[in-house]
Amino acid sequence: MPKQRARGRLFENRIVVWDIEDSRRLFKEGYYGKPLGIPKPKDFEFDAPLILDLMEGYYLATKKVIEVEDQSGKDIPPKKLQEVCESSYTDFAEKFQVYRKLREDGFVVTPGIKFGSDFAVYEHGPGIDHAPYIVQVVSPESKMTATSMVRSGRLATTVRKQFIIAISDKERKTIDFLRYDWWRA
Repeated sequence: MPKQRARGRLFENRIVVWDIEDSRRLFKEGYYGKPLGIPKPKDFEFDAPLILDLMEGYYLATKKVIEVEDQSGKDIPPKKLQEVCESSYTDFAEKFQVYRKLREDGFVVTPGIKFGSDFAVYEHGPGIDHAPYIVQVVSPESKMTATSMVRSGRLATTVRKQFIIAISDKERKTIDFLRYDWWRA
């Protein structure tokens, strides 16, 4: 019997999954979201709603894992949810292309705002390992200065992560990843 889709309710730029069983399942199946009020869950048996970032909520909606509704309980069609994402994120199409690629390659992807980047990327998941990578998404036309390269490298070194630039070309539907490696002489 196929699993029933979880339901989430959109509040500004977050999606809340109120059903506890659905929350646990989504978190367990891919470390999606964060349980409300539990900054570092130790297991999957929490009793709290799940808060999804808009990007991961949209991803789950495109995979038909969740259905999203507005605050009045009315379903939000995928095209409308995409419009919400486009108004909430700069360069949404490029960032979503990278998010989807990383997720489909088996990584756990979370918002990277606390690291000054687009994404924090885990090989296994929060609580199991630390995110070894922080990812910044740029377009092929983006210009990078020496100062911004040094700033990115210093930030990554400070938080003990590798800094990766994801060059997302939505026209060609390709992504190139550039990794910074810092060496001491």
